[in-house]
Amino acid sequence: MSEPLTKPQQSVLLSLAWQSVAHGLKTGKPLSVDNSKYSPALVKPRATFVMLEYHQQPRGCIGRLDPVRPLAEDVSENAFAAAFCDRHFPAVSSEELDELDIHIDLVSALEPLSFNSEVELISQLRPHIDGLVLQDGSHHASFLPSNWQSLPSPMQFLQHLKHKAGLPLTYWSKTIKANRFTTQQLPCAD
Repeated sequence: MSEPLTKPQQSVLLSLAWQSVAHGLKTGKPLSVDNSKYSPALVKPRATFVMLEYHQQPRGCIGRLDPVRPLAEDVSENAFAAAFCDRHFPAVSSEELDELDIHIDLVSALEPLSFNSEVELISQLRPHIDGLVLQDGSHHASFLPSNWQSLPSPMQFLQHLKHKAGLPLTYWSKTIKANRFTTQQLPCAD
């Protein structure tokens, strides 16, 4: 995992996420980021997830696991996408903006796991610490560490992740691949 961000850097990112949603409401586009205005830590490529809540109800969550954009850009793009492009939710409205809670997770590098059975894979999972990416052929899905809140047992966590990937709960194959990752959760902006 990269160096943890300072409180001022975290505040900048949370503000940037909110500004991108507000900008999206006016223009239909994410806020453009001028990387020259940010500290080196905020322009280093990092992967993020941005989750939005309104009155403690999910309103969108978008992110990526690969660090392909500077951190500030990734937050701006993901905040916009969470507000307006998450197919599981209607677009955020201007009435919701002032009461929107914004959560940002900074994603670590993926760590491939080595296992020969489902039991071996489950034994390596660290509840409430690991996020997991599961892949078998064209089937793939990921869960953030925050998913442990509703799926507290490693078996449940893995079964629901298989279901999300479009696989039966009892499915197992020697070709399954798994990578774990951790996140640094920024304090919520509300």
